[in-house]
Amino acid sequence: MRYPAALQVISYRPEIEPMRNAQRLILTTLRLTTLILATTTVLMATWNVNARAADPAEKKMPGVRVTNVRQVFHNGEHNAFTDLIRFGGTYYLTFRSCPDGHMVHPTASIIILASSDLKSWKQVHQFSVPERDTRDPHFLEFKGRLFVYTGTWYSGKTTLPRSEYDLNKHLGYAAWSDDGTQWHSPVMMEGTFGHYIWKAATHDGKAYLCGRRKHEFDVRPRGEGPEVESAMLISDDGLVWKTAALFQEQRGDETVFQFEPGGSVLAIGRRGSDKAQILRSKPPYADWERSELDRYIGGPLLMRWGDRWVVGGRRNTDRGPKTSMCWLLGDDLHEFAELPSGGDNSYPALLELSPTRAVMSWYSSHEKDGDGKPITAIYMADLEVVAD
Repeated sequence: MRYPAALQVISYRPEIEPMRNAQRLILTTLRLTTLILATTTVLMATWNVNARAADPAEKKMPGVRVTNVRQVFHNGEHNAFTDLIRFGGTYYLTFRSCPDGHMVHPTASIIILASSDLKSWKQVHQFSVPERDTRDPHFLEFKGRLFVYTGTWYSGKTTLPRSEYDLNKHLGYAAWSDDGTQWHSPVMMEGTFGHYIWKAATHDGKAYLCGRRKHEFDVRPRGEGPEVESAMLISDDGLVWKTAALFQEQRGDETVFQFEPGGSVLAIGRRGSDKAQILRSKPPYADWERSELDRYIGGPLLMRWGDRWVVGGRRNTDRGPKTSMCWLLGDDLHEFAELPSGGDNSYPALLELSPTRAVMSWYSSHEKDGDGKPITAIYMADLEVVAD
């Protein structure tokens, strides 16, 4: 360090000895200050490293072993949009099936399969809605009943052109059962007209449902655009609904949510083809915290597995769209599996079997039939947390 010229002493002169003493004091002070600053910098750097190492968000996430990947359903039709649940000791799997493909067709139906061992499946119910396209089925266990909810586009008697898609004509329907064997369907869900209903959850004796809709049910634009809201609907019986709050005020889309102790909500919201968001709120759900995730997620999944959150869905890669599964830690995603998938795929479901074992379902069109044509089938796989 070079000190100011005024502090430099060239020769001894008795008359300026007091000045020299003052200069020495100043030099000593400067050196001590420099040493203290350097030591403090090192200590702060060390503290920061230790603090980051102790931050739970920086802990290494466990690996997951994926085994027993299998195709569980293919009937020659377009099969998509899965969900899984265990009810009354039996496993249930639901999805949409349509002979005319992915888009809006009145020939679509919802299929429900049951299994006692996750190996052999049998169909226990199938339903459709006249002149409506049924899609995106999801389970909800509520007040001792098993519900399957489906959002339906009005199609008329034939395939609906994209130019005629109208969110205002959407209507939710349900199938429900007390025992998983005898089913009641299709049951119109009061309060859902004009809402594209999606996943549901329960808390404190109430059922909650995501329903996206046009702002003030605007009749001008077709399809879906930026003025679409994602509403949180509430019900006492699982069939009659009303608005409780809004997840999103603009660019609402598929939103999956879970309740935490005390009623706080954690949610993952799709944002069209842009990056998804993580949302948080507390009762009465009037204010929301929203953070952008690092990727687009199509057909998002949010499920608790052990003491961790799992997020899944379709992810865009340089190899095309893939079904991906991640740990969620804070606002960060840590991918632990990419499932065999390609083309039209995703909309996964996860069912916890234990804190270290789970089973999942998804759909994909990465395989071909005997004629070399792509098929769209339902798949499952077993997941196991790998010990560190």
